[in-house]
Amino acid sequence: MKLPAVTDNYLRASNAHDVMSILSCFSEDAVVRDEGETLRGKKAIEGWIAKSIEKYKFQFKPRSVKEDDGEVVVSVKVSGTFPSSPVTLDYHFKLENEKILSLAID
Repeated sequence: MKLPAVTDNYLRASNAHDVMSILSCFSEDAVVRDEGETLRGKKAIEGWIAKSIEKYKFQFKPRSVKEDDGEVVVSVKVSGTFPSSPVTLDYHFKLENEKILSLAID
């Protein structure tokens, strides 16, 4: 499957649990929506990344990708240390200048 480069980099860095490499995929004023929480800016996103790695010890396996109304939606099989693992979640990426401008996970 062909993913945009920054999306592929995000998934690879996430599987490596490399906080700084994940963070480098985001624009300075990026927004993340996950688990009912909205995080704005790289500092908040960095905390979310570190907390998520520690809490869930996740691994991602992309299942499909589609572009929908300017958004890249990647269906990801997520496994880790959480109830009902693994689950499949949709990662909605909005990209700008080869960076993630926003990410919503549902």
